[in-house]
Amino acid sequence: MTASIAETNTELYEKVRDCVAEALALDLDEISPESTLLDELGAESIDLLDILFRIDRATGVKIQSDELASYVQGGIPDEEFGDEDADVITPKGMDQLKKVMPQIAEKDLDGKLSPEDVMSHFTVANLTELVASRA
Repeated sequence: MTASIAETNTELYEKVRDCVAEALALDLDEISPESTLLDELGAESIDLLDILFRIDRATGVKIQSDELASYVQGGIPDEEFGDEDADVITPKGMDQLKKVMPQIAEKDLDGKLSPEDVMSHFTVANLTELVASRA
């Protein structure tokens, strides 16, 4: 398995981590690459905007909040990404999630993950990889 961007690009990870820490008023030692932004670190939607603004200032990489969902979905239309009737991510959607959020593969979420819960699994490492892909 290849190393993640957070593991290979320490400098970029540290910039992203610093932005997250400042926006959420957390100590650096409270944040790891595996920390989930929403669940573990307690970020809310307004905090995500602050984090993205700080990342822009620190790295020059501008990411809009709506680009987070686009990145996660990988261009797959909503109706193909999630099954609205069953309220779960489709197999095609899960394949995409496992590419951009590899930690999803380690959890038994196939046929169980609802579209509303996807971002609760988004980590600092995932954010670092998004920033790296736009740098």
